[in-house]
Amino acid sequence: MFSAFERLVAFRYLRARRQEGLVSVIAAFSLIGIFLGVATLIIVMSVMNGFREELLARILGLNGHVTVYSLQGGLTDFDSLAGRIKAVDGVVTVSPMVEGQVIAAAKGNATFGQVRGVRDDHLEARPLLIENIVAGRLQDFTAGVVIGDRMARKLSVGVGDSITLLSPEGRATLMGTVPRSRAYPVVATFDVGMFEYDSTYVYMPLDLAQVYFRQPNAVTAIELTVADPDRAREVGAAVQRVVSGQAWVIDWRRANQQFVNALQVERNVMFVILTLIVLVAAFNIIAGLIMVVKDKGRDIAILRTMGATRGQILRIFFMNGAAIGVAGTVFGVGGGIAFAANIDTIRLWLEGMTDTALFPAEIRFLSQLPSRTDPTEVAIVAAMAIGLSFLATIYPSWRAARLDPVEALRYE
Repeated sequence: MFSAFERLVAFRYLRARRQEGLVSVIAAFSLIGIFLGVATLIIVMSVMNGFREELLARILGLNGHVTVYSLQGGLTDFDSLAGRIKAVDGVVTVSPMVEGQVIAAAKGNATFGQVRGVRDDHLEARPLLIENIVAGRLQDFTAGVVIGDRMARKLSVGVGDSITLLSPEGRATLMGTVPRSRAYPVVATFDVGMFEYDSTYVYMPLDLAQVYFRQPNAVTAIELTVADPDRAREVGAAVQRVVSGQAWVIDWRRANQQFVNALQVERNVMFVILTLIVLVAAFNIIAGLIMVVKDKGRDIAILRTMGATRGQILRIFFMNGAAIGVAGTVFGVGGGIAFAANIDTIRLWLEGMTDTALFPAEIRFLSQLPSRTDPTEVAIVAAMAIGLSFLATIYPSWRAARLDPVEALRYE
């Protein structure tokens, strides 16, 4: 595509002489701008992918991919219904449960709680919960409740202590409506790294929850996990046909729609904003090449009189600008991937150097700064940067090719 002559002249023009120092400075800044733009895009997108993956893993780690709710009251004959749902293609586990909101109190402290009455197999099917038990044992689940570690600290309780659950749906007495209350021992605490779950969730045996929430022989929901979470909507539609008239079905995307949409919008906006860095660097390439063309006018005229065609001149300056864009993109991709792969190590080093917490756990609720580099996104970023660099070289190269040798040499 490019002859040896064209490559020789193009790369010779990249090595500016002393009197052309400004041209070389602009070229260097253009390369650095593309390098920083590409690297920053890859790092930010990788971190956002990591956060999205970690947050969704925690959401789906404690909640089902699809949930079946009763239309009115509770779901009676739920074991038979669960059997029919389990037969749906794609469904892996089916867990009947009783949900309810309570006030948890102990030792003069109180906090909001979300009770989930489940069977033993429900907890056993949640590796995220099993792997993050802070104190106690899940084997003792039938003897009490399992609560989040943050809730335990709010209530100043530990394993073996009791907490009192007060339900807003009280019982009628001669003195008026009195909130239902009952004390349960804490058998284990967990810390999954999500503030909402660690500070509000209370797991209770299903039979105890049915008694407490007055749901004898009934449940309020049936939670499902599916083989492929991305197909949850399709599986949910199939389950809806099975339970038609008895319940309504919602998948995890609909249940967390605002959260998922917010992540996607933030990701798209950040991509557009950071692309402007690459765009500014591309404009620097245009400015630098125009200056090179202006400075090399006599050289271009001499090359034309020696037989160089307009196409050759255009390719020489195209290669000159494209080399800056390609080099900046290659260095940016390598630097971005390396930085993203070691971002938590770099964070710890910066925190040690500055003696400050750059990402406090109380704010981000994750034990480490997550990062996941997507090869497809890296390819898109690289293609975008190279494409902008190529576009930036077209006008200056065209100007160089259209230069009239007679006019260029008239006053030489």
